[in-house]
Amino acid sequence: MQRFTDLKVWQRSHSLALRVYRLTKALPGDEKYGLVSQLRRAAVSVPTNIAEGSKREGNQDFARFLNIAEGSLAETEYLIMLSRDLDYLTPTSVAPLLLEIKEVARMLHYLRMKVEPKAQRMSSKAA
Repeated sequence: MQRFTDLKVWQRSHSLALRVYRLTKALPGDEKYGLVSQLRRAAVSVPTNIAEGSKREGNQDFARFLNIAEGSLAETEYLIMLSRDLDYLTPTSVAPLLLEIKEVARMLHYLRMKVEPKAQRMSSKAA
């Protein structure tokens, strides 16, 4: 497996985490230990799980970490939507971020389908 920093999906998710950190500076101070902390952790979890999974021995483990990254990305998306709906962030400021999340989600899904063993995909569909 190639180095995780060479993976386009890791590069995009790392950039997304940086953008989330910058964007959350605009959130109210009383959200520092609430929404800000949770949103940052969720965003950082995406590239972190890609990196960790890429160093696992088998494709099944890598696919599992990619799936965890997908979950963290969905959490990030929701928390950004919540911040917008609470009027902490403007729709204009979050729109590009939500588009980027959709693209990273597509890339993560594609990579997971590529590395996940076919037998595992078949058994999960049957369940």
